[in-house]
Amino acid sequence: MTKEKLTIKKVVNPNKATLKIITDWFFNWWGKKNGLTYEEVQCYAEHSVNDSKLPQIFGLFLNNKIIGMYEFVLSDFEVRPDIYPWLANVYIDEKYRGKGYGRVMLETVKKSAQENLNFNEIYLYTHHIGLYEKFGWEFVSDFNTFSKVPKIQRLYKLKLK
Repeated sequence: MTKEKLTIKKVVNPNKATLKIITDWFFNWWGKKNGLTYEEVQCYAEHSVNDSKLPQIFGLFLNNKIIGMYEFVLSDFEVRPDIYPWLANVYIDEKYRGKGYGRVMLETVKKSAQENLNFNEIYLYTHHIGLYEKFGWEFVSDFNTFSKVPKIQRLYKLKLK
């Protein structure tokens, strides 16, 4: 029996297979419903794998295959340009959900942000209640996104310093 190796690492210079998986996730999750072509989403993914500037993608790898990810981005909402950076695109491949991998991944967000971002805090929005609080996130308020479904989302903040 092979022992599973689980790692979280910043995705920089990904191989073609990893970039395709990330692109597929983005396209199927939000690209199609936002009217983007696969090529547009692929371009977004290719330019989201930065080492020292935003955006940055962190991948959860199981035996060197990406199975999940999260991303730090400068902007996630046009209606809230006053708050940044954001945690976005938190995703676990459907085949790996319900196995505790999401918890492992979310436990690394604060450390990854502290080591890679020069900000006092980071934000996220979600409709989930009770999930991100387990990882130190503070509920700030409900807010109107004017576009996302559901339209009213929950805004959270994670203090980094």
